[in-house]
Amino acid sequence: MGDWDRPSSGDWANVLASFPLFSGVGKRQLRRLAKTATIAEFAAGDEVVSKGESTDSLYVILGGGARVPGRPAARALGVGDYFGELALIDGGPRSATVIATAELHVMKLPSRSVLQLARRHRRVTLTILRDLTAHVRRLETQLAPAG
Repeated sequence: MGDWDRPSSGDWANVLASFPLFSGVGKRQLRRLAKTATIAEFAAGDEVVSKGESTDSLYVILGGGARVPGRPAARALGVGDYFGELALIDGGPRSATVIATAELHVMKLPSRSVLQLARRHRRVTLTILRDLTAHVRRLETQLAPAG
């Protein structure tokens, strides 16, 4: 990577290519996506997104950790994980709050850019659907009565 203070879209494309969500996507498309992105940093305890707020970005964790509080859906997020996919899909408000658990670095990807990429690369769409399905199954298991 080049100078950390000024990484290029090619540097960010290499980072994105290492995450499962973007596996199989060509470097050219990832460079194009990275050019539309912004990088944000949060301290431990900072609220990254709030339930109910309106936004148009998918967040990809580049470093650090976060959590989605709540019962029974509490879950930890780490490098390579992403959040904001529900709002990305339906355009609705945030369905959950996300809080940084350590110094957190995220890449904010505009919905429009992610959706364009997903139209071209079915694997991105299928990965998001697979991850959402796994989350629904976890919730169903946690909510199911003991028996």
